[in-house]
Amino acid sequence: MQRNLHSMSQTNYDLIVVGGGISGASIAWDASLRGLKVALLEKDDFAHATTAGSSKLIHGGLRYLVNGEISLVRESLRERRIWEQNAPHMVDPLPFILPTYGHGLKGGLVLAVGLTMYDWLAFDRNRLDDPDKKIPAYKSISREEALKLMPSLRPEGLTGAKIYYDCQMFAPERLCLEFILGAVEKGADAANYAKVDGFVKSDDGKTIKGVTVKDTLNGTTHEIKGKLTVNAAGPWADIMLGLSENGKPSRRLIRSKGIHLITRALSDKHALAVQSKIGGHFFVIPWRDKTILGTTDTVFDGAPDEVGVSEQDIKDFLVVVNDGLPGLNLTRDDVEHFYVGIRPLVDTTPQDDEDDADSYNASRAAEIIDHAELNGIQGFLSAMGGKWTTSRHLAEQVVNVVTTKLNLRHAPATQDVPLYGGATGRFKPFVDQAKKAHADLNPEIVENLTRYHGSRYEAVLATARERQGEEADLLKPLSTTTADLGVQIVHAVRHEMACTLSDAVMRRTGLGTTGHPGKEAVEAAAALMARELGWDDATRTSQIAELEQGFLTLDARK
Repeated sequence: MQRNLHSMSQTNYDLIVVGGGISGASIAWDASLRGLKVALLEKDDFAHATTAGSSKLIHGGLRYLVNGEISLVRESLRERRIWEQNAPHMVDPLPFILPTYGHGLKGGLVLAVGLTMYDWLAFDRNRLDDPDKKIPAYKSISREEALKLMPSLRPEGLTGAKIYYDCQMFAPERLCLEFILGAVEKGADAANYAKVDGFVKSDDGKTIKGVTVKDTLNGTTHEIKGKLTVNAAGPWADIMLGLSENGKPSRRLIRSKGIHLITRALSDKHALAVQSKIGGHFFVIPWRDKTILGTTDTVFDGAPDEVGVSEQDIKDFLVVVNDGLPGLNLTRDDVEHFYVGIRPLVDTTPQDDEDDADSYNASRAAEIIDHAELNGIQGFLSAMGGKWTTSRHLAEQVVNVVTTKLNLRHAPATQDVPLYGGATGRFKPFVDQAKKAHADLNPEIVENLTRYHGSRYEAVLATARERQGEEADLLKPLSTTTADLGVQIVHAVRHEMACTLSDAVMRRTGLGTTGHPGKEAVEAAAALMARELGWDDATRTSQIAELEQGFLTLDARK
């Protein structure tokens, strides 16, 4: 996968997709599988924002049942199964403990009714070839069993717990990248650090014929033409609407800020859904031998590029966590890492009622807008809102509209197609076979490679052999805390469009996703990228400094 905006400016596309998060990536993949010529443009790095800043869950949305969004829950539960099937190296079942208190809305009877409906709506959840991916029905456990599994639960009034299942992603940023890699393999062109800053319009201004793009790495500008353009810019989608409509956008987003904290392991294999009296519900999620605490849900009124985590954010969220789980007694010293994401929620309130924005109760449903019908602008669609779990289905619906407008008859194709690294078959036997095939490598290294690259892991090992004499050095771990190898950094540059140190450390590998990997690992990764990209000492130093900024709170950056 190579980046070439000049070549893209010389190509006529069926579809231009603006936004390289999971929505845009899914649309590009779906359209490419149907034979369309696609250009995908992302102003930063792929999956750099909301897509990476999630709770790592593929879930049906149990709490959406309370809002009566039955169809959204059913859609999500169907998609959950499809994720397990098409990305077996990335998506696994995860058990959740749901404690019960008293006899009201938090009591066992009410939750039993809700979970029974949840299981019923997931009636096809076990139509899978891999028994390791199958999801049991919910079950009830006693108060004693609940406290044994999670001793930090508030014991007062605890009557027991329910255990139900959803799914977890191993690495959402990699999962998103696989859509893009798959699209490129099918003929799409993609570019990160390609900021769409305007639209190419017809003389009468009523038809969008393409986009103007600034290459933020070298400052050059380009025009890229296409029959249709899809705005899939996530939290920036209404900003893109403003550019297209020469003023105030016709649709508004509520931007919901969600921070997550990473700590030492606080639970075993079970996640925990907790209701705090002072801050709503939150999750305690086991992930890579750590725990994710998440998430907050507050309206963010600033520019999406300015979102971040402050020390006050961390302090406030710890108060909520300790209220819900008083036995933890967490302090700031327990927080090893943190990150933030913005959920783009379609605002259904009137345009003049901005003060009424409510992110917690706003629907997670997506909206597809054909601007020809909305305001007479031809050649332009927007995909706004939605959630990680339903992104594939949203893409299918968007491309259905695209093919109709282009008078094509391509049937949807992505429901049963493995992702770029998804053709592993049953995943556990696949990993076992990989370990046998590479007995010279540490089993943890092989498992990490198969997790990150799935059925394509051999291509990464082959990268180590591309230059004579470098294989041994590139097959050494970069850090004592992870199994990520030097070859993964090199492969990211040569084959996955990693342009910055942060791209490689935070989104192509897992080197920095659970916290700072250490100075030695950062410098080793920077040295490899400097060699590949020809960085001088000043550039390498600035790249390290930029990466380090990502591990600081907003307060520390000032």
